[in-house]
Amino acid sequence: MQDSVIALPHFLKIPIEMLMRDHEGMNPSLTHIPCHFFGVYDGHGGSQVAEYCRDRIHFALAEEIERIKVKLCNSELSESRQVQWKKVFTNCFLRVVDEVAGKISSRPSTGSSDNVLEAVVPESIGSTAVVALVCSSHIIVSNCGNSRVVLLRGKESMHLSVDHRPEREDEYARIEKTGGKVVQWQGARSSFGVLNTSRSIGDEYLEPYVRPDPEVMFMPRAREDECLILASDGLWDVMSNQEACDFARKRILAWHKKNGALPLAERGVGEDHACQAAADYLSKLALQKRSKDNVSIIVVDLKFHRKFKTKS
Repeated sequence: MQDSVIALPHFLKIPIEMLMRDHEGMNPSLTHIPCHFFGVYDGHGGSQVAEYCRDRIHFALAEEIERIKVKLCNSELSESRQVQWKKVFTNCFLRVVDEVAGKISSRPSTGSSDNVLEAVVPESIGSTAVVALVCSSHIIVSNCGNSRVVLLRGKESMHLSVDHRPEREDEYARIEKTGGKVVQWQGARSSFGVLNTSRSIGDEYLEPYVRPDPEVMFMPRAREDECLILASDGLWDVMSNQEACDFARKRILAWHKKNGALPLAERGVGEDHACQAAADYLSKLALQKRSKDNVSIIVVDLKFHRKFKTKS
């Protein structure tokens, strides 16, 4: 098992201007919006980089937001929020890449331990990284590699990330253009058959064929949003987006019907047992379907409140 995951409810608060420009008339007390952080990191060749990402990326993100939030809040900027958040996450990921390689040292962050994390020897190891910043108005996803985030909106699944695989047309063209080679060996693999992902963190020796820069999705929330699934490719190799979302929703509903809805004061505090039941079910189902890779899953319930009829 070389994966690592992290779930941080109420991780940080960000200025509302970083999410929307037209916020006049809103409650003045909502100048900062709480955001929750979730991440799945799929290591290859070892778990060191995945564990480093688990312990560091969210703090690097908070540091980057703090560094440029004044610029991001500037409503006069012509750049879209999508472009601005792309820059935030790219700077965050590339900083972690340099830390992993020992080019720069990590610095203690507000709310973190005072210990500086040690660099990871980058030979023959690396990790995918897919993270989601979830708040009341938006979901922001950053992906580097072939892990994936999927949203269930109403009854339809929506992918919020697109896998970085060598057979993807644009990734294939990029690898070939830089002198690399995509070969078929237990699936398409980049850089002369080494990896089945075309982007990752910590594989400096494979650049420029394998790149560490992420793709970012800035998605407004909708009332119909049901749940969010972050998972490594061990799930997606054997299950479609729609199947995974349908199973997750059914398990969340089944748990609440059996155990009752949580009081609003307890929502978002600690482990969500309904989501844990859904994630456990998806993991077991992936193994039953003979997944041959690590399976790591986070399920996030996006419904503010669920109403159920109670038995008299």
